[in-house]
Amino acid sequence: MPTSTPHAVADRLRTRQYVRDMHFDRVYPKNVQAVSAHYWTPVSVGLMGADWLRTANCQSLLDVGSGPGKFCIIARLAAGCAVSGVEQRPGLVQTARAAALSYEAEVRFEHGTIEQVDPGRADAFYFFNPFGENHYTCGDRFDEEVELSNERYSRDVAIVEGWLDRASRGTCVLTYHGFGGRIPDTYSLVRRHTTRSGVLRFWVKTP
Repeated sequence: MPTSTPHAVADRLRTRQYVRDMHFDRVYPKNVQAVSAHYWTPVSVGLMGADWLRTANCQSLLDVGSGPGKFCIIARLAAGCAVSGVEQRPGLVQTARAAALSYEAEVRFEHGTIEQVDPGRADAFYFFNPFGENHYTCGDRFDEEVELSNERYSRDVAIVEGWLDRASRGTCVLTYHGFGGRIPDTYSLVRRHTTRSGVLRFWVKTP
């Protein structure tokens, strides 16, 4: 069986084996594939993050700004925890759901913004700079179909900071390129890895 079929890719991810991004991304439409290296989590980073989540025995993960679901699918297959993603672009939500079906990965994708999310349902969060697009110029944005502004950036960062302040002991936070805000002092940085494209960090709320 070719190693780049969805079934073969899923099998490799379930056993935490590396898959080339071009092979994973083949389930996506061409416009999503074209910007994958810029917007979506690389498979190598996703596998490392999934391993950290699994080692920490995280049971439920929420990916904020999940896009076409790339990290969610990898985390579900490689870590085995319950995974959900929230994404403001309805087209990307539909793309993520189709990709999850292709990989037979049970992931819940929701269309909406973080004001509508109950963070208490998760014991781990993933942030791949989800609010940075608010600061991009028009040419660097994925599209112009959603609200993007400096005011929204500040509002969303403040909401997440509030989530983390109120979260239970043992809550895990996985960041890639950060999230734009402050990780509270109640969290300890337990893992850190620098890749060619960014820094992956893993925090745990300790007190």
